Amino acid sequence: MTAPRPCRVVAALAVATILSTAVPGPAGAAPGDEFRWTVEPAAAAGTGPRSQFSYDLGPGQQHDDRVVVTNRSTGPLTFTVYATDASTSTDGAFALPPASQPARDVGAWVDLGRQTRTLRPGERIVLPFRVTVPRNATPGDHAAGIVASVAEARTDAAGQRVNVERRVGVRIYLRVNGPLAPMVDVESVQVSYANPAVPFARGPATITFRLRNPGNVRVGGAARLRTTGLFGVPLSGSQDVTLPELLPGARVTLVHRVDGVLPAGMLTATVRVDATSSEQALPAVTRSGTAWTVPWTLLYLLVLVGAVLVLLWWRRRRRRVAGTEVEPAAAPVEPADVGAPDTDPAYESVATPAGTRG
Repeated sequence: MTAPRPCRVVAALAVATILSTAVPGPAGAAPGDEFRWTVEPAAAAGTGPRSQFSYDLGPGQQHDDRVVVTNRSTGPLTFTVYATDASTSTDGAFALPPASQPARDVGAWVDLGRQTRTLRPGERIVLPFRVTVPRNATPGDHAAGIVASVAEARTDAAGQRVNVERRVGVRIYLRVNGPLAPMVDVESVQVSYANPAVPFARGPATITFRLRNPGNVRVGGAARLRTTGLFGVPLSGSQDVTLPELLPGARVTLVHRVDGVLPAGMLTATVRVDATSSEQALPAVTRSGTAWTVPWTLLYLLVLVGAVLVLLWWRRRRRRVAGTEVEPAAAPVEPADVGAPDTDPAYESVATPAGTRG
């Protein structure tokens, strides 16, 4: 998705929601899906078809305009037409609050009232309104929508009577003249990894990053996601993600999956946001998050191989020890020489002559 263009030429987006509230009452037939209607700006003199309302006004200024509601269904419909504020939802959608929530910004500056009209099939109605910017309005971009809702009575699966409100709306972009401050911030980056079951295989990494628009100008643009390992070694190719439109004050959380990431220890996911406003490109903002991508299967194989090597070494050592611990045979005793004279002088006998007495 490209960056948002100036508010005078931003593409429109019809908003449709369904709101249900339980109410007592008898069961009835549910209307079919042939209920269709449109809400669009009326043609302005000297201009081509418009897909949204866009204004550049200063504090205290007014602007008159008209909105057209057309019943394109096969039966009569009763519409409730009103203006309400707009915001960016947490997933990046252009969101309009329920009708029960009072408007406090541009929705309150639109003098349209809350009108209820019944239109025949193919009938259209043109409703005038006036936008009045308060003198204390803050500079920058403001957003709202004009909604035409149709309430239907239905019976749910439990037999309970419910009211279903179907809404279709057209956007209003209003820029209040004054100092502009386009900004974007990457508040956090988190990364998780699914280890593959096959050794040396690549697995998917899920990168979750939260963006915030602290400025007063709506911004868009793109983000580039990279995964790297130790020393900045790339673990997969970089991927580009188109950012949703961020209205002032918006905070969105985006989740993106990156496939083909090699498990190589520490995994670092880097998000670089190149945001743009209707006037200029903003300075790039970068933030990173880390996780460990331990290849458990390969680790288990290494442990198994190591255990086998230790077992083989132990068995070999036992055989070697068993061969060296055999008891030696007793040394043979040599027999003494019988009749050999005793050579010890202490025991040398002295011969005496015969007949001589000692």
